[in-house]
Amino acid sequence: MQTGLEDQLGLYQTRIPIFTRSVKGRFRRFKTSVLVLAYAVYFCLPWIPWSRLDAPAQAVLFDLPGRQFLIFGLTVYPQNIIWLALFLIIAAILLFFVTGLVGRAFCGYFCFQTVWTDFFIWIERAIQGERPTRVRLFRQPWDREKVIKVGSTHALWVLVSFWTGLSFVAYVTYAPQLVLDFFTGRAADAAYITTGFLTLTTYVAAGLMREQVCTYICPYGRFQSVMYQPETLAVHYDAKRGESTHGRAVVRVGRGIVTERRRAPADTAVAVERRQTTMTTGARALAERHEQGLGDCIDCGLCVQVCPAGIDIRDGLQYKCISCGLCIDACNTIMDSFGFPRGLIRYDSESNLAAATQAPPRLHWRGLKTLGYGVALILMSGFLVYSISSQDSFDRAVSQIRQPLYVVLSNNDIRNRYQVRITNKDKHTQTYSISAPDFSADALDLGGFSKISIKPGHSGLVQVSVRLPPALAAKTERFDLVITPQGKPAEARSESVHFDSPSRRP
Repeated sequence: MQTGLEDQLGLYQTRIPIFTRSVKGRFRRFKTSVLVLAYAVYFCLPWIPWSRLDAPAQAVLFDLPGRQFLIFGLTVYPQNIIWLALFLIIAAILLFFVTGLVGRAFCGYFCFQTVWTDFFIWIERAIQGERPTRVRLFRQPWDREKVIKVGSTHALWVLVSFWTGLSFVAYVTYAPQLVLDFFTGRAADAAYITTGFLTLTTYVAAGLMREQVCTYICPYGRFQSVMYQPETLAVHYDAKRGESTHGRAVVRVGRGIVTERRRAPADTAVAVERRQTTMTTGARALAERHEQGLGDCIDCGLCVQVCPAGIDIRDGLQYKCISCGLCIDACNTIMDSFGFPRGLIRYDSESNLAAATQAPPRLHWRGLKTLGYGVALILMSGFLVYSISSQDSFDRAVSQIRQPLYVVLSNNDIRNRYQVRITNKDKHTQTYSISAPDFSADALDLGGFSKISIKPGHSGLVQVSVRLPPALAAKTERFDLVITPQGKPAEARSESVHFDSPSRRP
């Protein structure tokens, strides 16, 4: 009986610590820019003041008790659930669209796990030093140095995790009052529970588990290949150029001497040999390597050392790869130092790498799937913008009370009853009047009052009776109920409703 790979390795592999090396380059700069922007938005947004008359002066506030989401000048009520649905659909389509173009770019630069893990690694490096120092510290026995450095690292991780959890709670309550109440023991139990839970999960996910969250917990890495196409740009190692005929060759530089060790590909039997030559760089060195059948990869291993997932991109495209591009920066740095052309590791497509003559990498956006995502993204985004910009100041719904359908009064008048629900979506308390312009004023009965006042975000119910003489009732099949906000006649809205009478009994 053959044993499957899962049986050999197990469903879960014990984590091997990954000590990443710092690297400079355009992808590292882009990741840092995204990190700074993401942290500035997440941690600072609840503290931006925004003047409001009937709510806390906070720019972004998810006011759960008040059943309203305040986002700068926009107020979102539960009745606007369609906006949330549209936003989630747009986010999903955008993820599919970007994945079809550039693979797991979201994972590499914008995912919360990536951003927080990146910052935690920066804290670790700032306290414990560069990769060789951290490896040495990990291997040495527990002494004063190790306790201080490792303890300080974890203490800062917990502090960042705590502020992450508290900042999350600040989005659902007034931030300055929350901080004051939290540290004086007067905050709600939910604030302490939520902050504690998020502190623990952030610390574990970004500090202890890191790449295992992407490997074993996040489902995106598993199904992302469904959205890949042969033309999708992803981080690839150019094996033809890097391996050539006789594989890679390790190059160690020291005192004017370059030591090369040829490393053959797995499917060849080229023996390993060592030799020493006078150090040469640039086109001459590259030509010599090509004459010997050696690839451009010098097997320095830097691409593996900078990878936050701990993979070797030279083994091919892997589901663990988050397409962060740090291995590209590392490889380009080595290529520059030896005067070799850049791009041994690069964003490229499988179809271009497999071509006999490779073209410069480019985005392939004209595919049917990609165009479909793009059209859906534009349509849904346009509909969301239109829905927000054209929303009324109130919602209304008129339903006929159908038990009974009508009542014949003692004077033979026909009466129908209706229930009118009005939801105030304005920022202020508003008063509404209800009228039926098709009939005389005495035909409409609002139950003893003529107007209704409703607070922002709240709804009001009005029982409306319409009484018509038999002759008029026989001619009336439908009529309009008009709801008008006080002082805003231009925002009046009408609802066409049915009128039942004995002459039209089913």
